[in-house]
Amino acid sequence: MSAIPPEAPLDDEEFVTRARAGDLEAYELLVARHTASAHRTAVLLGAGADADAEDVIQEAFVKGYRKLSRYRGESSFRAWLLAIVANETRNLHRSRNRRDGLVLRVAVANPASEIAEDVAVGTVLARERRARLVQALRLLPVKDREVIVCRFFLDLSEDETVTMLGWPRGTVKSRTSRALAKLRGLLDREEVGRG
Repeated sequence: MSAIPPEAPLDDEEFVTRARAGDLEAYELLVARHTASAHRTAVLLGAGADADAEDVIQEAFVKGYRKLSRYRGESSFRAWLLAIVANETRNLHRSRNRRDGLVLRVAVANPASEIAEDVAVGTVLARERRARLVQALRLLPVKDREVIVCRFFLDLSEDETVTMLGWPRGTVKSRTSRALAKLRGLLDREEVGRG
């Protein structure tokens, strides 16, 4: 296939068209373009840190390539790909829940197994932290929640957030700062209340 000139930035649709025609470089460029948001999505949806999130996004990119002919362009490629990431994260949760159940049963059957107990406790604590973050986010006023989700959950740039929310740049900057402070305060208060 022909090389993609660096001075001609292409949109996702052009990369998809080229990838469908067998241009692996075009798909590699799609992967490079969307790896950060795919990783963030996997982590935020509960894949956990590094290794599990990497496994999820790798599997999602492979499935995305295999299913490229099914992409109809009704939504952005990014949204389509992140839906695959979400599905892979759910698959990870199902297998993790089965594994955790087995670990808990082994720990009950063999109380001397400290390793099984450590894994089970770590899993429970990670889920509790995620649940606290989501709960605190839900307590924020709508506009604070919107800016946090745009900037950190959807990984939108400041410019994209300005466009999406229709706010001036200064408002996005100040609201992001204040919303993060409120979110930290909610999480700190809950931590003190639990202690």
